[in-house]
Amino acid sequence: MSEILATFRARTPGSAARQDRAAAVMPGGDTRTTTYHPPYPLTMASGEGPWLTDVDGNRYIDLLGNYTSLVHGNAYPPIVDAVQGQLARGTAWPARNDAQVELAELLAERVGSVEQVRFCNSGTEATMLCAYIARAVTGRRKVLMARYGYHGSLEEYEVGTLGHGGPDTVLARHGDVEDFGQVLTERGGEIACVILEPVMGSGGLAVAAPGALAAIAERARAAGALFVADEVITLRLATGGAQALHGVTPDLTAMGKIIGGGFPVGAVGGRADLLAVTDPRAPRLIHSGTFNGNPITATAGLVSVRELTAERIATMDRLAERLGGRLIAAAEACGLPFSLRRQGSLLQCFCRGEEPEANATRDDQDLSTALHLAALNEGVFFAGRGLLVLNTVLDEALVDEVADRLGAAMASVMAEQAVAVD
Repeated sequence: MSEILATFRARTPGSAARQDRAAAVMPGGDTRTTTYHPPYPLTMASGEGPWLTDVDGNRYIDLLGNYTSLVHGNAYPPIVDAVQGQLARGTAWPARNDAQVELAELLAERVGSVEQVRFCNSGTEATMLCAYIARAVTGRRKVLMARYGYHGSLEEYEVGTLGHGGPDTVLARHGDVEDFGQVLTERGGEIACVILEPVMGSGGLAVAAPGALAAIAERARAAGALFVADEVITLRLATGGAQALHGVTPDLTAMGKIIGGGFPVGAVGGRADLLAVTDPRAPRLIHSGTFNGNPITATAGLVSVRELTAERIATMDRLAERLGGRLIAAAEACGLPFSLRRQGSLLQCFCRGEEPEANATRDDQDLSTALHLAALNEGVFFAGRGLLVLNTVLDEALVDEVADRLGAAMASVMAEQAVAVD
């Protein structure tokens, strides 16, 4: 057993015991594929601000924010206060609530392409609804997406995430205008929508070149297909979302994560004539859900979105740039092969000298796994695939502390590599 692994096991006996207990009633002991990592995932007991605490009492600087959703950190007091007030009034009703309307108004005010909003309960549900609306409007079945893109757990999207086409899934290279254009020229009459992430999440934060998304959207509409922006992750990058940064106006936008303030959420925003297919007064598409637009989520989301100001976004971006520079320097100092991509407050680290192309697989798995465990031993929590996410409650001093801790983690990885070579 490596020293890094042995240290992790010694620090986390409570999580180890809970892994055995959980595996008896949940496949693999977890209920989210992305949160599992060997030898077992941690079990958390609490979170406050930029910190997480596991069941063994270990504290971690939270550099993941539940995969980008906690943009104001854990248990953000204004959200907690607002939700506690709503809890006393009720958690869900089979009727409209004011917070739901106010959140829809706020999203329409901030995101230029959004005229109307339909709420659901996850990013997956939002991207699914985008496909259903596109199919209802166009009378077509197929979706065109980027190879290795991620749009949730609809089968048509999941096969694309793994790099494969399918009966209703067509693929092109992310950000490649000519490749998308050729597919649309050859098969446009079959395609209901083109769906793209402005920044690929699980694809390693790959981003399209300036103007590419707008050009692909133009070709999609020329073929009679809708253009859908998956902004579940990227809505945090600007008050108007990444679409504002890229100068593209989608027909539909899938949203989630930050608009729920830490509660389950999804939404589709877009042109009123397209959302009209879900109008309950004369529905062409039946869309319902017991917790759609529930007052708890909507109340939390209102606070989350309102307090994500342009100034706070700029501060997160500046801190992320600072952290990225410190990490590159730390890797150079200890000889760790390292590169990273940064998009606003998101950083993707690779344990290789050059950034890879967008892909669902990694050729640096051994080093990245070791670095992830070493970072946990140093009290820094981020995604096993190397994704680091900043939030509004981090400051310069804590970012520098993250850099110091990750520098120590990098050094321990390289020390272990040297022992293995000897």
